Amino acid sequence: MDVSIGVMAYNEEKNITFILEALLKQKTKHIQIREIVVISSGSVDKTNIIVEKIAKKNKKIILIKEKERKGKSDAINTFLKKAKSDILVLESADTVPNKETIECLCLPLMKKENGLVGGQPIPLKGQSKLLNRIVQLQWQLHHRISEKKPKFGELIAFKKIMGEIPPTAADEEEIASIINKEGLKLIYEPKAIVYNKGPETIKDFLKQRRRVYAGHLDLKKRECHEASSMNWGSVLRVAFKDKIIRKDLPWLFYAIIFETIGRIIGFIDHCAKKNHYVWKIAKSTKDLNKTK
Repeated sequence: MDVSIGVMAYNEEKNITFILEALLKQKTKHIQIREIVVISSGSVDKTNIIVEKIAKKNKKIILIKEKERKGKSDAINTFLKKAKSDILVLESADTVPNKETIECLCLPLMKKENGLVGGQPIPLKGQSKLLNRIVQLQWQLHHRISEKKPKFGELIAFKKIMGEIPPTAADEEEIASIINKEGLKLIYEPKAIVYNKGPETIKDFLKQRRRVYAGHLDLKKRECHEASSMNWGSVLRVAFKDKIIRKDLPWLFYAIIFETIGRIIGFIDHCAKKNHYVWKIAKSTKDLNKTK
């Protein structure tokens, strides 16, 4: 099974080497990574130079440079047009996968009824004790929720059944809604581990949560598709029933407070019809090397 991987990048000089090296070193038996397409949109740092240097040594790496940054969904549409495989993988440029992640992610798509598979993001330890615990809890909750009803982010594989996606700030869930409407199943594969870095400041945390919630509200309004983490009742039930998460009860309350603030701001943005298609970067999430 041929697979094309898309990496959407904007000023990712601190992490682009890590992700490309990790993708080139993937252990595969049943799939073949045909190409790794980097869509660099408006990058003004050393991202393009680094990718070009790696591409000279490996023909699987393809760099597409876009002068203007029009948002991740626009970059994804460029990838959809250029990708040569029927199975596509989208991975955030500020993440790093395990050695067997791409194969674990793609294997369920060999079944006709499956249309999209999401991996498990695991945050690396950050410098801020408060934000580190909040981010760890956040992704633990996403993992527990996804075991019952998949919630997608950071890394997905899907069958190429669409030519493009609409402008969105919730790209993975947007693709999930399209796949779901075609009658194909949405799958969560926890063995497909991808490492990311959470925000190190409250400002960056709120910046992320605001954008994500506003994007999910927009998607829900347009397509009647709701991410599983949107339901407060489901989130709180998982949080207080899960023994592992319950051990960090003091941190959990902080997480709830900050998440609530982020959702309130996101709701205000949604009501004001403010889109986050070209979102503001949370700079403290960009250097995974500092967490290793």
